Amino acid sequence: MTSNTLSAESKQCIDAGSTAASPAEAAQPADNEIHSGVGVLDKTVKILDALESGPATLGQLVTATKLARPTAHRLAIALERHRFVLRDQHGRFVLGSRFAELAAAAGEDRLLAAAGPILQTLLDRTGESAQIYRRQGEQRVCIAAVERASGLRDSIPVGAMLSMEAGSAAQILLAWEDSDRLHQGLRHARFSSAKLAAVRKRGWAESINERDEGVCSISAPIRNASGQVIAAISISGPSGRMGSNPGHRYAPLVMGAGKYLTDALIKASASR
Repeated sequence: MTSNTLSAESKQCIDAGSTAASPAEAAQPADNEIHSGVGVLDKTVKILDALESGPATLGQLVTATKLARPTAHRLAIALERHRFVLRDQHGRFVLGSRFAELAAAAGEDRLLAAAGPILQTLLDRTGESAQIYRRQGEQRVCIAAVERASGLRDSIPVGAMLSMEAGSAAQILLAWEDSDRLHQGLRHARFSSAKLAAVRKRGWAESINERDEGVCSISAPIRNASGQVIAAISISGPSGRMGSNPGHRYAPLVMGAGKYLTDALIKASASR
């Protein structure tokens, strides 16, 4: 995976945060504070540390960090722009989804190490192509795949970027998001909030002619040791071969594969 370069927006945030400290901020720091020599970074970490214990209003952030109110507000808003911070239904600041994405990226090597054999087994048992997708911003990327050797197939190469607006993997990757991001993702989706509620209840998603005409897919979640959904495992193929009700036929196998990879990630995490 390639690293994103620092955006112009990020540079502006850093420049804006490097103004002189107010008298309150210049107060003697606590003994356990870490000073990196980059003042805006230290102040940003104070915001994140304060949110680690739960949601906070701007006033509570000011109290916890001892930053001037304009500085705390400016940094919190900048973090929100980059999804390191979000707002809950009460308008309080909370840690954002970007951390889960970065954690997923860090764990991708462990996932890929276990993925090959289970994807091949899924192909052998279902006769359909199998893939693993991870969310990347407002899209999903195929990070592993095995294909049928012959016959009609839904070919998704590794590295392919697909929309989060359609498909069973998109449903899985969106269904367990926080409410704000879920509602945002539903704005242009071809599936409904009721369908995602059903996905959460039964633990798998089905797509029939949703992404492409004549294509079906079944997906299930892959979770990390904290229980967060970090990827979706899928099978896909032509609807003429998979039938009119592919979910009930294939879901147990796809869910079993997702659970196997989840257990492998938990075991790998525990052994570190």
